[in-house]
Amino acid sequence: MTRVDRASLVLGLGIGGFIDGIVVHQLLGWHHMLSGWYPDDLHVNMIGDGLFHLLCLLLVLTGVVLLNRSGPRPARVLWGGVLAGWGVFNIVEGVIDHLVLGVHHVRHGPHEMAYDLGFLVLGAALVAAGMAIGKVRPASGARR
Repeated sequence: MTRVDRASLVLGLGIGGFIDGIVVHQLLGWHHMLSGWYPDDLHVNMIGDGLFHLLCLLLVLTGVVLLNRSGPRPARVLWGGVLAGWGVFNIVEGVIDHLVLGVHHVRHGPHEMAYDLGFLVLGAALVAAGMAIGKVRPASGARR
């Protein structure tokens, strides 16, 4: 993996976290970061969400620094890595927070396992799409 691939992957992890936090936590209101452990404590959940967003910001800033140091690359490498990073975020967060620790679920209620599994499927699809888009193609006439 080249430095730009790592940079875009780290950037995608942070962006994926922001998308999850902004859309699922704040706009849809399906859960907060710690709502599985502290379902009735909005203050603790807001602090958990804030720490989560701070981690996402640190990932994005780290990705930008790495990208700045790596030199020019095709846009498909950047955006493929960002998609793959978002997918890795979904898979790691979905397995650890949703399934193993039960910190929260994508959407609490009677179909929470279906939402959690859908989140993992979306993550796998994003990784696959990102890898396909970001694949570095050999130059014309180059050997494989």
